[in-house]
Amino acid sequence: MAWDITETQGVAVVSMNSNSVNRQNPVFFRDLAHALDRLETNFPNLPVVVTSKEQVFSAGFDFDYWFPLIARRDVATVQHSYTEFKKINLRLFTYPRPTVAAINGHAYAGGLITALCCDFRIAGENGTHFSLNEVAIGLAMPSLFTEIIRYAVGTTSAAKATLSGKVYSGGEALSLGLVDSLTSQDRLLAEAVVVARRLAPDCNTAYAFSKEALQAPTLKRIREETDVLDGRFGETWCSNDAQSATARTYKSLKGR
Repeated sequence: MAWDITETQGVAVVSMNSNSVNRQNPVFFRDLAHALDRLETNFPNLPVVVTSKEQVFSAGFDFDYWFPLIARRDVATVQHSYTEFKKINLRLFTYPRPTVAAINGHAYAGGLITALCCDFRIAGENGTHFSLNEVAIGLAMPSLFTEIIRYAVGTTSAAKATLSGKVYSGGEALSLGLVDSLTSQDRLLAEAVVVARRLAPDCNTAYAFSKEALQAPTLKRIREETDVLDGRFGETWCSNDAQSATARTYKSLKGR
């Protein structure tokens, strides 16, 4: 089902609903790509709020999709899938209008990356958890993602969150810069809309140029450095260590 996109007070509100927890797999990224197509065609001058129609913002990469590929060491499919998903994440990251993530539920791993691709992030203050837990389950953090995280929160916070795999509360996420503010769930969408429409429409050209200029060093590193590192992505995710760690994680999850 295509994601809902509605116009609210001059803001395009995108509601993710690929599955019950917005697990990230080929369907999720197809939905994200289609949503970006629709934004560019039908709402090209509007700021954007990205939220979830479900109770979880996004649980991150879909284990049921990725772990069997890793188990059978399907390097080619892992590499191809990531390469395609990388292009779509970059489209959201570089979208030339203001983008705000209204994080209405847990945001884990790739789900938190989706939020970090947005310019601003507001989260529900009660019971919402955040984690970049790839390393903690034996998966290397893709180089593109490390650059997006670094751009969004700075190198120190990026390193702490990425290398620890810690699950953060809303308050801890705020302290690290993973989110910009916390609010009640019933105020979340309204406040995200206020942030998204903070600038007048005739500031769009200035916003797009300034965003491009700010991101230019990050995009240069992505072109010159991370593309080389990510060329080893499939092999790294299908390594012996990754197979062992993901098999252990998968068994634990299926045993619940």
